[in-house]
Amino acid sequence: MRTKGLNLLSAGIAAIALGAPVQAETVIAALGDSLTQGYGLVQEHGFVPQLEAWLIAEGEDVRLINAGVSGDTTAGGLARVDWTLTDDVDAMIVALGGNDLLRAIPPEASRANLDGILKAASTRNIPVLLIGLSAPGNYGPDYKTAFDAIYPELAEEYGALYVESFLGALQAEADQGAALRQFMQSDGIHPNADGVEKIVAALGPQVRALIAQVE
Repeated sequence: MRTKGLNLLSAGIAAIALGAPVQAETVIAALGDSLTQGYGLVQEHGFVPQLEAWLIAEGEDVRLINAGVSGDTTAGGLARVDWTLTDDVDAMIVALGGNDLLRAIPPEASRANLDGILKAASTRNIPVLLIGLSAPGNYGPDYKTAFDAIYPELAEEYGALYVESFLGALQAEADQGAALRQFMQSDGIHPNADGVEKIVAALGPQVRALIAQVE
């Protein structure tokens, strides 16, 4: 893992003097939209705080940065990726594209934006967990085919970890009507605190795999 400046150096010197092993905190930036930001929830119930708490409970020395912005598109993510990836960031979660679909942005534009985000991470040797999603059928088969291919193809190209859907744990519920009532807010788009907890339990192991990739 990369050295984290004077604070880590001082801690390391103290640890060596005491004969203790040096362990550095892993910092993960979560770049996303309202699902990442925690729309409609009190702060501690949002995705990033719940995921951080889950990882710490699993024994990880980790800190997560909430880089989610409600309403953000892949273009917005690309515009702010450089200042999101500060020197202390070790890894990144990318969960963008839902608002591209809502605005019917051409798939080639979304692909170019996500490619730019992954390229920025790759240039800095920062491992990425890319979270995808599928287009609805109402834009036509060509649009859906082109959009759905973006995430797995870019993940393969850049060697990123890949998860098919942020809401996959909820979409896997047998009774979707009951899942909507139990795990979603009244807008039917954003998960409630219980829904986020279920999402975190499903994504957590993949984030631990991301942490394992940090050099």
